[in-house]
Amino acid sequence: MRLLSSGELAKELGISRRSISRYADEGLITVALVTPGGKYRFDLETVRKELRQLAQKHRQGRD
Repeated sequence: MRLLSSGELAKELGISRRSISRYADEGLITVALVTPGGKYRFDLETVRKELRQLAQKHRQGRD
């Protein structure tokens, strides 16, 4: 499993790095690792799954 930085994850998902950091800080996505320097690292597939679940909940809330 390769862990991605917030910048790499943002590029893969097509969203801003700021959004990634906000989602992580709010506990909406899982941080796989925090480096000794305080940088977040993420597993792409885990975050994709979490974002799909969030989108589904959001859609259900609007119905």
